[in-house]
Amino acid sequence: MRRIAITCGDPSGLGPELIEACLREEDYGDARFVVFGSRAWCERLEAAGGGRVRGVALSDADFVAGTPNPEGARLAIAAMEAAAKACVDGECDAVVTGPISKALCVEVGYPFPGQTEFFADRWGGDPTMAFVGEHLKLCLATWHIPLSAVPAALDELTFKRSVRSASQLGQRLGFDQPRILVCGLNPHAGEGGLLGSEEMERLNPWLAELREELPSASIEDCVPGDTAFGRAMKGQADVLVALYHDQGLAPFKAVDFDSGVNVTLGLKHLRVSPDHGTGFEIAGKGIASKGSTHHAIQLACRMK
Repeated sequence: MRRIAITCGDPSGLGPELIEACLREEDYGDARFVVFGSRAWCERLEAAGGGRVRGVALSDADFVAGTPNPEGARLAIAAMEAAAKACVDGECDAVVTGPISKALCVEVGYPFPGQTEFFADRWGGDPTMAFVGEHLKLCLATWHIPLSAVPAALDELTFKRSVRSASQLGQRLGFDQPRILVCGLNPHAGEGGLLGSEEMERLNPWLAELREELPSASIEDCVPGDTAFGRAMKGQADVLVALYHDQGLAPFKAVDFDSGVNVTLGLKHLRVSPDHGTGFEIAGKGIASKGSTHHAIQLACRMK
């Protein structure tokens, strides 16, 4: 039986309503859930949960959908802290996080650029940001850094960790010998050095070493980023590695926005989240798709 912690995210965003819809309407087998959020929300989920949901109230305040405020950011952070501790204490096996407003969290003293970095700090480990959708599976080598900083950030440790994580992700999703495509940094993967030398000088030699280290995975040399995703969509790859945030997330969200799940690999516990933001502009209107949230909870229930 899987025990899943679920954080509300920003209580004025989409997180609470989509989590509530999933836990009311979807079947997650014998999984049990601990939800962290406002008292009113937790009590509603407990009442509707049929004994499979326990609520942990962290605020008595009332929050209005679509009207964010600093108190909501404080609750979002408190929910993350409590969920992280629940895993450390052995009370939960994985965490599903609702979306937060990073800007509001920073205003109230949150020191991290995202939730990935928070859980890495609380749990330890070397995180890799990954995404699982209905059509594409993706690992990022770098994520929340400026584009100008990417080439220098792609050192041997960072690059190899992302490819190892792609192999691990593929195996955890049931691929015995995952086929991995790694996007080049430069257009046309450098075009033999005409459009950039990083692939020839560093990335492809590191991939050759990884082929020796990871015999259970099929790993090509860097391929052009503009063809890698098309090949994966045609069934020619199981997991992709993108070297920077938008190289991977732009095509991923174009095809898997409603089913995409953010998975943090490399930590002591599993953390997943829906692949969308707070959506303050549509929160409370009943028009947001619960697809990504449902897939996140479903993945947390089945992924070890």
